[in-house]
Amino acid sequence: MRVLADFEGDWQLTREIVPGAGPVARFAGTARWQAAAGGLDYIEVGTLHLPGAAPMRAERRYRWEADLRVYFDDGGFFHQVPAAGGAATHWCDPDTYRVTYDFAAWPCFDTVWDVRGPRKGYAMRTRFARLGAGAAAPGVP
Repeated sequence: MRVLADFEGDWQLTREIVPGAGPVARFAGTARWQAAAGGLDYIEVGTLHLPGAAPMRAERRYRWEADLRVYFDDGGFFHQVPAAGGAATHWCDPDTYRVTYDFAAWPCFDTVWDVRGPRKGYAMRTRFARLGAGAAAPGVP
């Protein structure tokens, strides 16, 4: 069973975004879960490689609470991470976001998102690997 403190620190992440049709996009970067006001702020930065386009810097932020509830940076609820791993869902009308957390290889873990809607259809697979003690997460403030 994972608890919030398990995530605190710096992680390397790799991601592939697989559309229903078309070429795969890739992202590589770092993530940091850092203590802030009774929870952890999640900050992800890296480079997104879209087929046929110049690489671009990408960033995302979330707020994680003690019960593993995840919130968007604007405060809206996103989903709750299953402490033992498993599935969660987020409905964003008209789209459905389903995620599976796999903690079997801890301190590495995987997430797989399946996103479906009238104009959306893709899978997003991310591997998180904890950076070694003393290793800085490049590009994360």
